[in-house]
Parts: sequence; structure tokens; C-alpha cells
Amino acid sequence: MRPIRPVTAILCSAALALTAAACGPGDGDTDAKPTVAASLPTSLDGVKIPDGLKDKLKEHGIDLEKWKGGAWKNWKKEDWLREAGDYINPIIEDLWDPDRMRDAGKTPQPPAVDPDAGKDQGVTDPTPAAVAAKGANPPYHQSVPASGKVFFDGPEGSMVCSATVIKDPAHPGKSNMVWTAGHCVHAGKSGGWYRNIAFVPSYNNTGKAAAALKGAPREQVAPYGVWWSDWAQTSDQWIATGGPTGGAGAPYDFAVLHVTPEKGGGKSLEETVGTALPVEFSAPAAPKIANMTATGYPAAAPFDGQKAFQCTDKPGRLSLNATDPAMYRIGCTMTGGSSGGGWIAAGADGKPALVSNTSIGPAKAGWLAGPRLGPEAKGIFDAVSAKFK
Repeated sequence: MRPIRPVTAILCSAALALTAAACGPGDGDTDAKPTVAASLPTSLDGVKIPDGLKDKLKEHGIDLEKWKGGAWKNWKKEDWLREAGDYINPIIEDLWDPDRMRDAGKTPQPPAVDPDAGKDQGVTDPTPAAVAAKGANPPYHQSVPASGKVFFDGPEGSMVCSATVIKDPAHPGKSNMVWTAGHCVHAGKSGGWYRNIAFVPSYNNTGKAAAALKGAPREQVAPYGVWWSDWAQTSDQWIATGGPTGGAGAPYDFAVLHVTPEKGGGKSLEETVGTALPVEFSAPAAPKIANMTATGYPAAAPFDGQKAFQCTDKPGRLSLNATDPAMYRIGCTMTGGSSGGGWIAAGADGKPALVSNTSIGPAKAGWLAGPRLGPEAKGIFDAVSAKFK
């Protein structure tokens, strides 16, 4: 299995056969090469580096001026930061211009536990029937207002994933937190943190075709702005064991981003988009859930990553081994690029809540699986919230 990975070819062959849902065209083809956008900044202007981040860069022996001038494109193993506390992501204004966004990834106290949860471990239900992904109704700001795309750079080029605006208990009504998959921010066992990670809520809000987006103004592609991740956390399990194929680390394949607007401004992300979803860390065992809805921007054929899609199905269980928690699994034809997209179900109060995210799927699209969020996920969520109190 490979993750439904960031859309880029070689890295994409990870978690989705189980195939990574983030990967786009070329997903699962280890010989495919990603399309690397040509529009990279050549100036040092517009790069915002907080003093604290400057100090962190120095700690790692990174020359700030060289980094701003393009040294971030150096992916030598010894220079690729991978530890949990090593995350750095300086803002490079206008790096993610409309065309680069369009072309990204073309190659494509612990929560209460449900009493039946332990019965799921080691259990795998029959493979679900494929559920055809349906396009979300534009404008996306009305139909899927908390959803958007994550853009980032890796050794093979620019890549994409999907993500969801989530509530922050430290800042009620003013959250700057986003939920996505761990493999959308960190390469796992064999790599480190990706770079230039940014979130675009309601990407291509009016659902225009790719051809119509060529040369489009930024406000059309990113109507609520580009939000750079000034902090990210994923699970220790993903960092230690996550891999591009076989589903390694998938039961812990989740991440939380804290974001800040590229162009500055006083409003939070939640205020800007008008909504945020609560995260449910005590969701019922799969047999007790009537249905879940997964949302994402699939980019591997037959999709092109420019439009939002959804699948709704009753979840089953998928166990990759007898020691890790069972994952939720639904029928869905979404492909690479949909990784990290939120899975929504009724929370404990009966209202919609994020209960999982797209992580893996088969090489031939037909179903998706996402981690069941437990103490590890809540620990990450709480840590990010506390960091920005």
C-alpha cells in the first residue's frame, strides 16, 4: 500500500497500494518524474523571517541569505532536517503564484475510548465497493468552506495535498490551525520535513477547468489568500516508520499545521473563511458510524487536482498489522492529491466533526483508508494549540 501521497511521482508511490492519495498523475509509477514548476523566486525581497526562526536556522548551520536565495532547494540527506523540533518554513512571497499552484504535483488528558475500540485491532472488514467521487458544488466556500489545498516542495519537485481548517480551543472563533496527513509535511523514515508548505482555502473556489486557470489572477485561484505554515507537527510514529509503500506508519499518518497569512493582516484563518471544524478524538468504532464523507482535491488521472470532490460511505475497518490501531476505510475513487483531506462524521454532540483524514488507498483507485484519531493525534493537536496561546 502507498499513501495517497503528495502529488509527485516517485515520492507518491508511497503509502496508497496501499497508494498515497496525495500523489497525482503517475501515482504508483516509480519511473515517472514529477513536473517541477519553473517559476521560482530569484530575489531575496519579500521573505519574512522572524528572529526566532533566524536563530533556529543558525543552529542548524543554515545561511539565511543563501536559504532565501534558493538554498532551500538543496535536498542532500545531511542537510534535510527531519527531527520533530527541526521544522522551519520561512515565507517566500509569491512563490506560490497561480500557475505554480496549478502545475504543482502534475506527475500528480487522553480522550475517552469507545468500549468497542479494542475489538477493532487486528480486524479487517471486506473490501468496500467503489464509490464514485462526486464534484463538490462551487462555490466551494459555500459547500466545503473548511477545505482547501496544501502546496509544498520536495526533492522531486512541487507537490499537493488536501487539508481542513479546524477549531483551536486556545483561540475560539479565531483559529489558525489546519489538519492534514503526516506524509504531506514529512517524508517519514527515509526523509525529513518538506519545504515551502502553504495552505490555500477554497482553492479555485468557482471550480473552473484547468485551462481556464492558466494566467488567472491570484485572487481567483486563492480567493482567501495563501497561508504559510509557521509550525507543523506530525506523529513520532510517522517520522520513525512512515514510508512510501506498504502502508508503513499509516495508522499514525496525521499532522497539524499552524498557519499565518503570506501578506499579513489582522484576521485569523477561521475568521477569513468563516468556519472551522471541531476534531473528534473519541469517534465511535467503525461499525457504529452510519457514514463518513471524505473531501479532497484528487490530482492523479482521471482528475487534475483543480477541483474538489467528495465520497460518502459507511466505514469499515482496515488493519495493517495486529499491533497498530485499525484504520477507517470507505469506498472512494479519489486519487493522489486527496491525501490529508478531512473525513467528516457526526461527533459526540451529533454535529459534523473531523474524525480522520485520507492516508492510503490501493494502486487502482476504489477505496481510501484514514487513521482513527486517538491519544497520539490529540497530543499533537494540543501541543500546536498550546504553542500559540
